[in-house]
Amino acid sequence: MTRHDSGTDGTRQIHLAAHFPGVNNTTVWADPRSKSQIDFASFAHLARTAERGLFDFLFLAEGLRLREQRGRIHDLDVVGRPESITVLGALAAVTERLGLAATVNATFNEPFETARRFATLDHVSGGRAAWNVVTSSDAFTGENFRRGGYLDRADRYTRAAEFVDVAREFWDAGIDHPVRHRGRHFTVEGDFTVPRPPQGHPVVIQAGDSAEGREFAAAAADVIFTRHGTLEAGQAFYADVKARLAAYGREPDDLKIMPGVTVVLGDTAAEAREEAAEIRRRQISPQTAILALEQVWGVDLSSYDPDGPLPDIDPVPDSGLSQGRTRRGDVRETAERWRALSRAKGLSIRETVIEASGRQSFVGTPAAVAAELDAFVRGRAADGFILVPHLTPGGLDAFVDRVVPLLQERGAFRTEYRGSTLRSHLGLRTPERILTA
Repeated sequence: MTRHDSGTDGTRQIHLAAHFPGVNNTTVWADPRSKSQIDFASFAHLARTAERGLFDFLFLAEGLRLREQRGRIHDLDVVGRPESITVLGALAAVTERLGLAATVNATFNEPFETARRFATLDHVSGGRAAWNVVTSSDAFTGENFRRGGYLDRADRYTRAAEFVDVAREFWDAGIDHPVRHRGRHFTVEGDFTVPRPPQGHPVVIQAGDSAEGREFAAAAADVIFTRHGTLEAGQAFYADVKARLAAYGREPDDLKIMPGVTVVLGDTAAEAREEAAEIRRRQISPQTAILALEQVWGVDLSSYDPDGPLPDIDPVPDSGLSQGRTRRGDVRETAERWRALSRAKGLSIRETVIEASGRQSFVGTPAAVAAELDAFVRGRAADGFILVPHLTPGGLDAFVDRVVPLLQERGAFRTEYRGSTLRSHLGLRTPERILTA
């Protein structure tokens, strides 16, 4: 398959994807333009917008249990989470080219069933399926499953790697070859029930910045969904992950690095900055700020004033106050970093959370945003971006209408889809079929 990560003039091509909002507190539900993230109409609107913008894929997150804090379901960011593959199967009927990426946990599922679901989605969509592989060592989430929280944290990536290997064995086997696998986590002796997927293997996405996550992505993923705050940090991450690929017999273009980003547009730079600040204030209400602080400190901080200073007490690691959330680094290091930020800028609790918890943002006029996105890709800080809108479902509209045409004028983004599969959009090779004994 011909790769097309560069234009005819050598310009590096930007890959774009969209994250359906509604899972985390990035969504501004108080906005009158916000609609349901359960109704199919919302999914269809965002998917059609992404396809109109010639995006590579639409990405759906997944939660296997509603998160709790202080023993209560008290999340402003969770209003229900439908099952991803079911939604994407329906979206396959109302889109033609857009890739369809579902998050499915490799800890609380089995390879055969997962491989079958993604092979089916790949067939019904004509080769547009993608699997975002996530893991969990969380016993709280595990209570929804027969095996419970049985998996030790140290084993989650080893299981995930073997899980993906077994799924690929099923995809390669199709319906005309048996699968025989004996490993540390899985023993499989059986036959697959679906022909080999149109893409060979659905695209595999991995999200994570840890050393284990980077190594897993280098070994097994086609796309890595990450986050970084500056051009320099992005370049360091990009160089590190790309350098790991050779150990697995892979080329740099075999893995696309796509950080999750937000975009705020304005007719002037000042207008865009003002709008971005207002969005952040609405995303981080006083109540949300205290909840976010508790997730770091691990203790009840409900008596603290959101407009007051950060706590002078030390955080309590693994306190169990917050259940079902992804851990992001050492809480003591996070607390110290937040304190340093608060001291340096004289910030309150809420102001600190607003500044510290934001993902990479591109804020400015459409022309300025297009230029900055292009600079990140040209500078090898990313291969593209997964946009995380703050509105459901219309948060992508302005970007598609105002920024995509400018990227096309710069020669940095496609003017039409060149193929029909997600692998063709991403410039990824079709995997060779390998049959196990």
